[in-house]
Amino acid sequence: MRFSAAAMVRSWTSGLLLLLVLLSAGVLSCAGSSKCVGRDFGYGSVVCECNSTYCDSVGPVTLPPLGQYSTYLSSMAGSRLEVGQGQVQVNSSGAGECVCVCVCVCYSDVPFGFLSALRLTIRSEQKYQKIRGFGGAMTDAAAINILSLSAGAQEQLLRQYFSSEGIGYSVVRVPMASCDFSTRLYTYADTPGDYNLDSFALASEDTDMKIPLLQRAQAMSPQPLSLLASAWSAPAWMKTNNALTGKGSLKGKPGGKEHKTWAQYYIRFLQEYAKYNLTFWALTTGNEPSAGLLTNYSFQALGFTPWEQKDWVAMDLGPAVHSSSFPHTHILILDDNRLLLPFWAKVVLDDVHAGRYVHGVGVHWYYDNLVPAAISLGATHKLYPEYYLFGTEACAGWNPLDRGVKLGSWARAEAYAHDIMEDLNNYVVGWTDWNLALDQTGGPNWVKNFVDSPVIVDVTSDVFYKQPTFYSMAHFSKFLWAGSQRVGVTANKATRLEYTAFVRPDGSVVLIVLNRSSSPIQLEVQDPTVGNIPCSAPAHSLLTLAWNTH
Repeated sequence: MRFSAAAMVRSWTSGLLLLLVLLSAGVLSCAGSSKCVGRDFGYGSVVCECNSTYCDSVGPVTLPPLGQYSTYLSSMAGSRLEVGQGQVQVNSSGAGECVCVCVCVCYSDVPFGFLSALRLTIRSEQKYQKIRGFGGAMTDAAAINILSLSAGAQEQLLRQYFSSEGIGYSVVRVPMASCDFSTRLYTYADTPGDYNLDSFALASEDTDMKIPLLQRAQAMSPQPLSLLASAWSAPAWMKTNNALTGKGSLKGKPGGKEHKTWAQYYIRFLQEYAKYNLTFWALTTGNEPSAGLLTNYSFQALGFTPWEQKDWVAMDLGPAVHSSSFPHTHILILDDNRLLLPFWAKVVLDDVHAGRYVHGVGVHWYYDNLVPAAISLGATHKLYPEYYLFGTEACAGWNPLDRGVKLGSWARAEAYAHDIMEDLNNYVVGWTDWNLALDQTGGPNWVKNFVDSPVIVDVTSDVFYKQPTFYSMAHFSKFLWAGSQRVGVTANKATRLEYTAFVRPDGSVVLIVLNRSSSPIQLEVQDPTVGNIPCSAPAHSLLTLAWNTH
């Protein structure tokens, strides 16, 4: 069946008239949102520029009543969380195509069946893991960059992440002492032989930068922030190589004085931050323990084999946390690349003495393409369903072949969305980005390990740029509240679309769809409890749909 030019004009005209009617009636609105000030730096799409007085925002999200749905679209073409709204159809017969832009306009002259036969069906009876949260890391570098801005721009940046008008970050990873995204090498107990940790003290990077920013973020967040602590290295005098960098592990054996002191170092960190009313939801057993097993690793690292980590948790860290003032703080093992799973988890969690202290497994996204998620994450969940999987670090621009900051890279936005979706569909309960903000070189970083960030600061102009990756995060963090439960989604035929669906605590449904192809893909979303939503996923786009079920 083919349509004449006149028929197509009538279709667009009727759609435009419908749009005007709905807008005049107040049914469709972009109220509460503000538009992106786009800048194109030649990397495929735009960044959104923000300053001390203006920043785009979708605003607080309230879903329309039963029988309607909302859409939020970001695309390589320049859409950034553009809001749409439409009517749920009781059945698909005679339904029209919905083009999801700032508003969702239905062209009822064009039969839906002509456009596509793809149907995604929500299977709410198929229930999986519940979401814990999404966020980023307050590194020294992130704090330096945020504080380099004027007071107004700082406030704007923090609000973009943490306020109800922002994108709903609820997790903040906090390095314990220095990492590569610091300007110097330090720990909190650098006095040799201080096994009692009498010299333990937070650094100025904590007291003057990270802690004040965390307090400000918590003050503007509508929910308590889940803080996650990770250490990069023990003090040099505790290590076999007597250095913070390179190949080195703890001296002695688990149960020995170095291992017990290192466990107490964690407790002291929790105690010092608690003095500032900052308490930690979880801590990890150490950032990338495999790194410290390598030769001449270039920045801070502490090597652990899985067998050493198992014994340290069982004999030292677990008992120390359990008997401290923070017995409910979770312990996450691994905090390294998922390609180490399920082997690493088997070594640690098969041990009853270590396993009883552990709550979850932290994973990084580097080299994810080397091992299918089902083989690493999925297999681990099936073996140990009582332990949750949590994404603790990811960033773009880390690969030597694609290094550093690329302002406006849509390819990186798609890489984020793909990895988050793949993780969620394989039982991961949250995903944490790396630095909250970096400068235009991707630093500071004392070892020049420059990478990208969802927010890039231009201190000379007192502005910051929200990268496409910022909006990738937003499509998940703003809509998948803590307690949202993944449910099944089935497609009636093969498709290039990637997707994941959740039922939120209030019963509403969220479906996130990624189209990495160069062509738009028409689809119909079927929720047996409410009806059908005909829609189009534009080329190179990320689309979040949400609707009430009662």
